Amino acid sequence: MAIVRNNSIMRVVMLLCFSTALLSLSLKWYTSNSMNPAISNQTKNTDKNLTKPLAVSNKLPGLLQIPNKSVTQPIESNSGTTNLKQTSQSNVVRNQNYVVVDLSDRRVYVYHTDQVIASYPTGIGKKGWETPVGKFNVMHKELHPAWRHPITGKVFPPGPDSPLGDRWIGFMSVSADKGEIGFHGTPDESLVGDSVSHGCLRMRNADVRMLFEQVSTGTSVEVRS
Repeated sequence: MAIVRNNSIMRVVMLLCFSTALLSLSLKWYTSNSMNPAISNQTKNTDKNLTKPLAVSNKLPGLLQIPNKSVTQPIESNSGTTNLKQTSQSNVVRNQNYVVVDLSDRRVYVYHTDQVIASYPTGIGKKGWETPVGKFNVMHKELHPAWRHPITGKVFPPGPDSPLGDRWIGFMSVSADKGEIGFHGTPDESLVGDSVSHGCLRMRNADVRMLFEQVSTGTSVEVRS
């Protein structure tokens, strides 16, 4: 009687084990076949995108597209030669400068906010053509200027032999026939410091080039006796 009972229990246990294994296989099969197709396709597409090369855009989002041009563009002066366009910052600095010419010691002083930042020797007007005293403003600047003699009317073209050198900074208009008074260079620097000009302020070429960069149209010029 005990043996029969034990066999029955063993059969029940084996049936439970078999049923459990069968149920586990059924659940696994059902789960794998009932997966959402959309999720599966999305996963496949994501895998494809990971191996796809990125397209390079010609424009960067959020950045200003700068044209292929030089930041400093050349502009023509009155004589047809070129000069670099001045930046707004440079113009602000130059507009804060002012020039004082002392005829007694024949020097040009450049001030910036009441401090002398440069000093240059200068020639002044000879007897009968004295350099005018007073307060003026720079009227115009010119590279490689031509010059017309105030008496003979002869015109001297730009070049190494020009009486004005290669820079002109005009600050006073004399008359329609006599032109302007201003700073300029010279082909003969040995005369700088003497009373030899027709009223202009004759400077060494290197000095007038520096002054040219330190002033702008409108810069104050005061000539003192």
